[in-house]
Amino acid sequence: MEISHELFVGFSKSFGLFYLIALSVGITLYAFWPSLAGRFDKAAKSILDDEDGPCR
Repeated sequence: MEISHELFVGFSKSFGLFYLIALSVGITLYAFWPSLAGRFDKAAKSILDDEDGPCR
């Protein structure tokens, strides 16, 4: 069985699309996971906690 170029390109585009969709869903679930909210809040506030005055 010979694989044509069009078949291979179609398969790779479909695989890439589903791969990126799954990756996006995984990252979104990770970002909104309830047990990680404290870690993200601490990281967001840690930048502001370092500032004790204007830059010299």
